[in-house]
Amino acid sequence: MVLNEPPIISIAGASGDLGGRIATALVKRGARVLAMVRPSTTTADRAKLLALGVQIASADPGDLKAMATALAGSACVISALNGLSDVVIDRQGVLLDAAVAAGVPRFIPSDFAADFTKTAPGLNRNFDLRRTFMARSDQAPIKVTSILNGAFMDMLGAEMPIIQPGIHRVLYWHNADQVLDFTTKNNVADYTAAAALDPSTPRLLRIAGDSVSVRTLAATLSEVSGQRYRPLWVGTIGMLGMMIGLAKRIVPQADAPFPAWQGMQYMRDQFGGRAQLAQLDNSRYPGIEWTSVRNHLAGLEAFRASSV
Repeated sequence: MVLNEPPIISIAGASGDLGGRIATALVKRGARVLAMVRPSTTTADRAKLLALGVQIASADPGDLKAMATALAGSACVISALNGLSDVVIDRQGVLLDAAVAAGVPRFIPSDFAADFTKTAPGLNRNFDLRRTFMARSDQAPIKVTSILNGAFMDMLGAEMPIIQPGIHRVLYWHNADQVLDFTTKNNVADYTAAAALDPSTPRLLRIAGDSVSVRTLAATLSEVSGQRYRPLWVGTIGMLGMMIGLAKRIVPQADAPFPAWQGMQYMRDQFGGRAQLAQLDNSRYPGIEWTSVRNHLAGLEAFRASSV
């Protein structure tokens, strides 16, 4: 018998962006990491995972028995799966049931988002999927911990189009002083790794690398870029809702995991204040260096290049 052997943490979705970061963070914390892959995963993709320092377990994600066999001995299972109902509900559901069948004590679902527990059903498709899975997982005989982190800070200045460098404006709906929560993917990954190794986690953990308003964001951009940025009101929450409805009719993209209108649904929840995080749990794991919005923006070439 090997004494003080590090715990096994299994992760589904390790080949994805966030999943790979979580796997890397787990390895750095000394865990034995088991990456769950399909039997059809290519040699090249397996090599990329092995380069992270993880072990690989191959099982059909739809085969509960095979998945349970692969997960046996794990201290915690992390889901970094992302997609629509077939992934978030069905595939993740098999992962949950397999963890239960294998006797795994803890499960961290792919709930990495703003606080959807406070939002109204039917207004955000991705939140609704997570809400549905949360209700299911709460009925399972396993300890479940969801990590809520606001918006990914990595999207700020990139996929999240509220910053408009061409006109030096930061767009907002309703209120320029509404606080928005942001956390980098690396911070989320590091925190998730710490939580996976902590047997005493509560049902919900809420974190934010930084929480800022559009007014503060504009002032920060002005400092970072050397150009004056100002908030720009683009409508009410109600107007944004009408835009979402129009976008869904014009370009439905019902099978796309993140169509333009889905991003608009996130904006509605954030600027409406519904999804704002409260009582942050950042201090639960000391040693994590939280990235501020200022430091994130200062590291983006687009804003450094506009300096004078």
